[in-house]
Amino acid sequence: MPRVRRPLATALGTALAVPLLAAAPAAASQGGAQGQVTVTALRFTVTVGGRTCAVDADLYRPAGVDKAHPAPAVLTTNGFGGSKSDGTTDATGKAFATRGYVALAYSGLGFGKSGCLISLDDPGIDGRAASRLIDFLAGTRAADDGTRIDFVTKDRPGDPRVGMIGGSYGGAIQMATAAVDHRVDALVPMITWNDLTYALDPNNAADRKVPGAFKWQWTNGFYLIGESQPITLPNLDPSRWGSLGCAHFVPGVCDTFGLLNSGSYPAAATAAMQRYARSVSPVGYLDRIEAPTLLIQGQTDTLFNLNEATATYNALKDRGTTTKMIWQSWGHSGGQVPGELNMSQGNLETTYTGKRILAWFDRYLRKQKNTDTGPALAYYRDWQSGYGAASKVPPLTRTVYLSGDGKLVDDRAKVARGSRTYTNRLVPTSHSESSLADAIGLPDPAPYDTAGTYLGWDTDRLKAPVDVVGSAKATLKVSSPAAERVQNSGNAADKLVLFAKLYDVAPDGTKTLVRRLIAPVRVPDVTKPFTVALPGIAHRYEAGHRIEFVVAASDDSYLGNKGIKPVTVVSAPGDPGTLQLPVVRGKLN
Repeated sequence: MPRVRRPLATALGTALAVPLLAAAPAAASQGGAQGQVTVTALRFTVTVGGRTCAVDADLYRPAGVDKAHPAPAVLTTNGFGGSKSDGTTDATGKAFATRGYVALAYSGLGFGKSGCLISLDDPGIDGRAASRLIDFLAGTRAADDGTRIDFVTKDRPGDPRVGMIGGSYGGAIQMATAAVDHRVDALVPMITWNDLTYALDPNNAADRKVPGAFKWQWTNGFYLIGESQPITLPNLDPSRWGSLGCAHFVPGVCDTFGLLNSGSYPAAATAAMQRYARSVSPVGYLDRIEAPTLLIQGQTDTLFNLNEATATYNALKDRGTTTKMIWQSWGHSGGQVPGELNMSQGNLETTYTGKRILAWFDRYLRKQKNTDTGPALAYYRDWQSGYGAASKVPPLTRTVYLSGDGKLVDDRAKVARGSRTYTNRLVPTSHSESSLADAIGLPDPAPYDTAGTYLGWDTDRLKAPVDVVGSAKATLKVSSPAAERVQNSGNAADKLVLFAKLYDVAPDGTKTLVRRLIAPVRVPDVTKPFTVALPGIAHRYEAGHRIEFVVAASDDSYLGNKGIKPVTVVSAPGDPGTLQLPVVRGKLN
């Protein structure tokens, strides 16, 4: 699918420089689809994370809402690099205010005109700051200019009826806030992360203690956004300055960036990095979230893929928290199609996802208990330009075997005995994407693999369409004496790295890397079989096409192997590798 520039232009990592729109003037009146809205600029001084700083916000008040006629509130904030005034955050505030909600949009800590350092939505810092804004919505605290409000619906004194919505960085803050403040009544996190260790340094092997392959393009894009602020935003608030060498992030973030860019994973430093990254990720505090949560994740997203939302969904379900999930078409890597939600346009009533969001807030903020909030899982089907539904995340239903002749076969007895070898080079030889190309409007070459540096296995041509919905799983065993010799060095960077992926091969031989998604793997132990979880997809393989599973030596969006490490895969009927697929329609044979 061609990459299409997406609407969340200020989502996490979407650009190296984000144009900021002028803030609405205090007490400005703005028209909307359903009525007039008054916008008031406010500032709040908060003390969090050992620093005192101001939070810049806009209050959107619908006409007719007052103490005698209160309304529920919606709290929203920006994606990484944005502010309350960017095209998405401002539009979100207006969209919900014109639909009768009191909206409070604010610039996240370290962005726009808000102070403090960037702390990656740390619940103890960013979450606590958002909680202070909920105090304002409750009427128990004033803005810095003395403004108080009394027109937000309350469940009890000091407890306002409030939901949160936002994308990417503005998605994780919702879960961080709900973990520290149970007054939040509903969440709609969009295209956000579950675990930053997986998002920025992914290892799709089952052993997640072993660090993965550094996603250097995305990660350093974030760093540049944060560190370039003196250029893009001169005269920064003093609370926005940190230490030399990492001026605008909290120390834990600086240490994480430094370790990842070093290309080295000494045990103690790596464990500390993983503990920190998970402490500021939803995976570290989902057991404290009670608010009903509608997760919306993008299929076209190499930053936060569908597996992130699925992990959050499963954890919340296990905890007993009400949750549902939508896999929309677009994410950080593009994929916007006509008829899909675009918050900068406020097209809620005319899109599937928009209607689901409105229903979620109707049910949990307006307490319309008979509102249908939709299926447990909905997924965009690009082959039908609409959504499919499921009662749960589809399970793995089909198993094929990796044959020694490069075929994917449906019966272990069909596996041909044989071995094949590939080797890496000192420079990357495979390309999946240029991570920031979509954000800054540059062309991105089609994905490719260089001969001799990868192995592929493919099915016969399909007799009928096959729909794959969910995360495939491969079980592999490889031989690499060069990797075996150094894998116990005490530095995990010496372990073997490979990249697994699924292609759709057309009858004319044209290959499409589905959504440009790949699964980086740092093999825990090359002497043992290992399992790889591929990124989730919702994709139809048409009749006449072939499914190809590829293992490659490198990818230029990631740091890979240290040194040359040839890899051999041996296949035999009694001991083949396997690929399991979540097929919801069709047969592979």
